[in-house]
Amino acid sequence: MLRLYNTLTARKEPFEPAQAGHAKVYICGPTVYDFAHLGHGRVYVIYDVLVRHLRATGTKVTYVRNITDIDDKIIKRSAQNGEDPLALSARFIKAYHEDMVRLGNLEPDVEPKVSDHLEEIRQLITTLIDKGAAYESDGDVYFSVEKFPGYGKLSHRKLSDLEHGASGRTKDEEAERKRHPADFALWKKSPAGEQTWPSPWSPGRPGWHIECSAMSMKYLGESFDLHGGGLDLVFPHHENEIAQSEAATGKPFCKLWMHNGFVEVDKEKMSKSLGNFFTARDLFERVEPEAIRYAMLTVHYRAPINFEWTLDAQNRPSGFPQLEDAERRLEYLYTTLERLRSIGPDRMSGSDPAVKEIAGFRAALTAALDDDLNMPVAVAHAGALLKAVNDVCDRLKSKRATVSEQAISTAKAAFEQLGSVLGLGVQDPATILRRIRDRRAASRGISGPDVETKIAARNEARASKDFTRADAIRTELTGQGVELLDSPTGTTWRIS
Repeated sequence: MLRLYNTLTARKEPFEPAQAGHAKVYICGPTVYDFAHLGHGRVYVIYDVLVRHLRATGTKVTYVRNITDIDDKIIKRSAQNGEDPLALSARFIKAYHEDMVRLGNLEPDVEPKVSDHLEEIRQLITTLIDKGAAYESDGDVYFSVEKFPGYGKLSHRKLSDLEHGASGRTKDEEAERKRHPADFALWKKSPAGEQTWPSPWSPGRPGWHIECSAMSMKYLGESFDLHGGGLDLVFPHHENEIAQSEAATGKPFCKLWMHNGFVEVDKEKMSKSLGNFFTARDLFERVEPEAIRYAMLTVHYRAPINFEWTLDAQNRPSGFPQLEDAERRLEYLYTTLERLRSIGPDRMSGSDPAVKEIAGFRAALTAALDDDLNMPVAVAHAGALLKAVNDVCDRLKSKRATVSEQAISTAKAAFEQLGSVLGLGVQDPATILRRIRDRRAASRGISGPDVETKIAARNEARASKDFTRADAIRTELTGQGVELLDSPTGTTWRIS
């Protein structure tokens, strides 16, 4: 059974959906005023694996992941650019979707946008006002934290210790309109000249927190099973979601709260102010997107993940060692898959069973993820699988050796599980291996056509039994970092 750490109770608990066999999951999506960054990448890879694992173990999942397309940051950026706020957000939604696909993430079942749910938001605010949990103040509407006795239960804070502005979206003049410093905006009156949306209280826009309550309740009901997001959302965002939702319905909002750790660069939290901020697209130019996914899986989701970088003589980023290592591991994965798929029927005979690491991979993967989504252990089992498959392939180097069809089919099934649950190994091996090779070659100033010409010259030398010349060509290429791979079907190459 899946056990997950619940931020609300501060312990690992069995994950038991209210409706047996059907998990209702809501994950906070991005505010789309810029390209997705590494932090976004980590969040959505983690919850993608969660959803994949639930489905692989027989649970139906309704996966909702919202998009914030009306927000102060979007309005500010659009004013700077001289474009309509919704046009700007639409542009970045498209880019976000492209980046998520390249990272191997599945689409959510529902992806609601704030702009499409303003009526639901206004209705929820009205309910809170009618119940005395919210109040209007000069066109703004605020939630009264003093009217919700459980405020602080998610973040384990006391109301008396809280200050205004924890979300970073509160202005000083707004604080003057509040009854309590920790009261938070449900609706904001817009200043003159800004884009507005209508409401009974003022032309304005919804507050940041109310959107998730309105949209999650529309698609998952007033109570649902799991809510997830980054650790930075525990307070105030998720705390405020609980307060406004439970004040409106009188029911528990969500049973299990799941939060992932930060992304750090050189052991400092990634931020634009520190100059260590990288979008996913920045890194897609340097390494395979799937290698970024692989790297994300090697650290437990609740821990921070640290990426180191190297700098060139001009103090510009020149390399990311962990991501480059992850790409080498990914290359090994696809090379193994290519070897496995190349085994023809003529090499299959006998009745030898699959080796333990192959036959037991599915159970080992499930057990690892059942233990609070322990992806590093899952990746370790994947490594053992790859070694075992390569050992099988190595046995076939002997011309008379064979392997049973059952052993091969079991190995292929294990790779299918690796792809469906962890999202690794789902591309065409030849295509991705060639892309990795060519990008590395280009970064080192190595010409692919030149390498191919030298390989052809070496083949001619070998055919004419001029082994001295053939060896000299291999030595020359090796000195450039080019590794030649000879096989019965010809010679290929890669960058070592």
